[in-house]
Formats: sequence, structure tokens, C-alpha cells
Amino acid sequence: MKGVLNLAKQSNATMSRALQRRENISGYLFMLPSLIFFAGFVIIPMVICILTSLTDANMRDTSMLGNFIGLSNFAKLFQDKDFKQALWNTIVIVVVSVPTVCAFSLWVASAIYKLKGPVLSAFRCIFYLPVVTGSVAVVVVWKWMYNNYYGIFNYVLKGAGIIDKNINWLGDPKFALWCIILILFTTSVGQPIVLYVSALGNVDQTLVEAAQVDGATNFQVFWRVKWAQMMPTTLYILVITTINSFQCFALIQLLTSGGSNTNTVMYHIYFTAFKLTEQAGHFGYANAMGVVLALFIGALSAVQFKLAKEK
Repeated sequence: MKGVLNLAKQSNATMSRALQRRENISGYLFMLPSLIFFAGFVIIPMVICILTSLTDANMRDTSMLGNFIGLSNFAKLFQDKDFKQALWNTIVIVVVSVPTVCAFSLWVASAIYKLKGPVLSAFRCIFYLPVVTGSVAVVVVWKWMYNNYYGIFNYVLKGAGIIDKNINWLGDPKFALWCIILILFTTSVGQPIVLYVSALGNVDQTLVEAAQVDGATNFQVFWRVKWAQMMPTTLYILVITTINSFQCFALIQLLTSGGSNTNTVMYHIYFTAFKLTEQAGHFGYANAMGVVLALFIGALSAVQFKLAKEK
């Protein structure tokens, strides 16, 4: 009898393993198109970028492989005044835009998440519209607003008596970078607001009511109960906003082309790789900038993950 039971168990185990193997194969087959796309357009370019960052590759070389020069490109980076200025501008954009985007998004979401039906949908649409609008269309509108002859900013400020003469917002290094940050801010708050509205709507109300019964203030309820439950959403928003801020390129390209002290690392990579075609080794040098930028983003994201887990 025991032998029969053992044979039955072995047969069931074999069938279970076969079924599991069949399901795994089916799952991988469904994933295969995405895996091929990811490998072809993400993994392989990353490997090529790292390898060519160690060479003097340039676009005039048909092989685009260049000669191995070790870490010379990386040593040159931190002696390059243009790169250091671009890195500083990028850090300023990240440090200013990330906290303000998160704080403003949380404030707006806290104000509207209790609204019902069409009103909440209208607010979501209004704030999310700049996210889905094309960069070119957004830039055209902002460029008109910043125009130093007939822009709305100069018109309003002069009408209010705040300024005496028109300001060249995108041509003056004192204002240009902050103008870019303002545009980046307006195009970045849409997604965090929508995410925070959903996160606030999913907060466990029993814990909120228990805290209120115990005499907690509104601030204590928010900080001790709601904020703790929204931490995964906040972490996601921080990481995504940080990456988007580090990768600010389209606004720079379309508005200033790196002039007026608005050069960023992403634009400097593009300019070095595709504009400075007369300089030998520019392609490998640009890839070295990309590697450094990726390390910065990875390190900052790791710090954010660690701080969020400690909360």
C-alpha cells in the first residue's frame, strides 16, 4: 500500500514539475518580444557606451570603436570647465525641481482628493495636460511668454511697476536657468498629483479614525498615518522626478541651445557627440559623460531608497 502511495506522490510531483515547466516556457515566450526589445535598445547600447567610453572613438571612424585609452576620458572630464559647469547646472535643476515638484504635488493632491466625479476628473486633466502635450508645443507657448519684446511676463511686470524695462529672460544668464526650471516644474507635476490622489484615496481610514479618536491633530494624522502609507508612492515619485530632472534636454535644445549658462550634462553629451565633429575622440568622451551621469543617478536613487526605508 505504501509503495502505491509513494508511486502516486512521485507521479503527481513529476506532473507538477512538467506543468510548472510548461507554464514557465509559455511565460518566457510571451515576454520574449519585450526582452528582445529591452536587450537591443537598452542593454546592448549600455554595454557599447561603457566600452567606447574607454576609447578615443569618433564618428569619422567607420568602425566607431577607436583605440583603447583606459580612464583618460574620465580623468579629462573633471578638468573640463564646460562639463563641470554643465554638471553644476544639472545639480541645481535637480535640487530645486525635485523637492518643489513633490511638495506641490502632495499639497494639490491633499486639496482635491476628496472631490467627487467630474470635478476631480477636471482637476486631474488640467494638471496632467502639460505632461501629455508635445514638448515643441509647450516650448512655443513658453517662448512667447518669455519674449523680451512682447512676452506676457514683461507686459504684466511692467504694467504692475515691478520692472522699468523689458527683461531678456532666456538671454540673461541670471534668469535663463530659472526659466528652464519653471517650465520643467509645470510639466512635471501632473503625474505626481495623479499618483498622490490615488495614494490618498487608498489610505486605511480605520487607522485615521483611530488616531483621531486618540486625539491626534490633523497634522499628526497626516504625518504619522497617511504619510507612512504613501511612502512607496513618494519613493517612486522621487526617483522618477530625479531621473527626469537629470535628463533635462529637450527644453535646453529648443529654448537656449545651451547658451545663457543653461548647459546641462545631457545637452553637453549631445553637443560633444554630434556637434563637435571636428574633434578627435569626441564620441568616446561623450559616452564617458553618459557613464558619469548614470552613476550620479544611480547613487542618488540608492540614497533615496535607503532614506525611504528608514522612514
